Amino acid sequence: MLGFIRKHLSADGLVKIVQHSIRKEKFKACRSEYSWEDCLMSGLAVFGFKMPSLLQFEKDKSSEPWLRRNLKTLYGVEKAPSDTTMRERLDVVSPAQLRRPFKKIFAYLQRGKALEGYRYLNGHHIISLDGTGQFSSEKVHCQNCCEKHHRSGKVEYYHHMLGAVLVHPDKREVIPLAPEPIVKGDGATKNDCERNAAKRLLVDLRREHPHLKVLIIEDGLACNFPHLSLLDSLNMQYVIGVKPGDHKFLFDWLKDLKPMVHQYTDNAGTLHEFHAYADVPLNDANYNYRVNVLEYWETKKDGRKQRFSWVTKLSLKPENVYEVMRAGRSRWKIENETFNTLKNQGYHFEHNYGHGYENLCSVMTMLMMLAFLIDQVQQLCCKVYQKARKHVGTLRRLFEKIQNRIDIAVWDSWHHLLTFIGDPESRPPPIASGYIIA
Repeated sequence: MLGFIRKHLSADGLVKIVQHSIRKEKFKACRSEYSWEDCLMSGLAVFGFKMPSLLQFEKDKSSEPWLRRNLKTLYGVEKAPSDTTMRERLDVVSPAQLRRPFKKIFAYLQRGKALEGYRYLNGHHIISLDGTGQFSSEKVHCQNCCEKHHRSGKVEYYHHMLGAVLVHPDKREVIPLAPEPIVKGDGATKNDCERNAAKRLLVDLRREHPHLKVLIIEDGLACNFPHLSLLDSLNMQYVIGVKPGDHKFLFDWLKDLKPMVHQYTDNAGTLHEFHAYADVPLNDANYNYRVNVLEYWETKKDGRKQRFSWVTKLSLKPENVYEVMRAGRSRWKIENETFNTLKNQGYHFEHNYGHGYENLCSVMTMLMMLAFLIDQVQQLCCKVYQKARKHVGTLRRLFEKIQNRIDIAVWDSWHHLLTFIGDPESRPPPIASGYIIA
């Protein structure tokens, strides 16, 4: 049974999970020769093939016959829409209708025991939350664009999203959950926008994963009573950054307390010093809401120093402060291993794939994150993908190899294509319209 589930954690199985999830959704009735499934799977293929734009996708689809065939064999697309049609159709899709495949893939990871290694601090799964920008313009905008009004009178229209990824301090692979678009009605400031989007994301996360032991990690913007009390109500633990400049009352309170102190020097000569405080009021306005506080100083052998501090409801003791610190610092994986990868490793995150009038920008971002999830799961679970990645060296180089191969041959499966790339000694020949390409 475990082996059967593991087969679904390869590209071919993951694409089928997405297809089946899309078929279960009810989309708006539309008279078109292109099905909703073909439009959405074509959108996923844009990011799976790492196309730099929809225009390039349209040009290659029109001029490269093998690409059209590979859309069918690799993504199940019976009839691929034009770039214009794709934009028009996906613009009216609700981003919430793309949550199902994220949940289904996560469930297969759980059933396949792939997430056992992500358990941390008494079996918790660490989920890092952070916002990032997708689009900004002074001219192009839609009904869901956020607005920034400058003193000069100019109006800047933009889209942000709130991302959530499962992380572990010792693992490079991250498992993205369905992101939450930040839309016009979320507020006039960055704090309000992210806070309101976080409410939706966290409530959806708990509804979709009611029994998951969750440890949320976030930056100092999240260190406020409404947000922390929401986490409590959802039965989620947290380790959230806190800064003296933003929480003067809390840090003044610490000055009069005697902390639990723990320190040691590791084999590299780095001094780790921890000060832990229990039952501290968050602020004067919410005096009865109590948190535990962990302060941490890191001093390198050459004298370089760093200081961090977090609030948490976890009980702090000498046996676990190091793990709590590592959990808090793993928040950066959402920036380093997620957003930076999307921006710099071939996903073209900051390119505008289309804005539309309603949801196109957010839907394209959801599809990009879904393609990223498929790649991350393969990197974690699929030996054929791992072998191909190791053979070519870098992630970007692997994507280049895939782009080159889909233009010259028809591949009956992702397994076939990745085996050809990653195992030169036993390469099966690519199959193209009944004859072999050497």
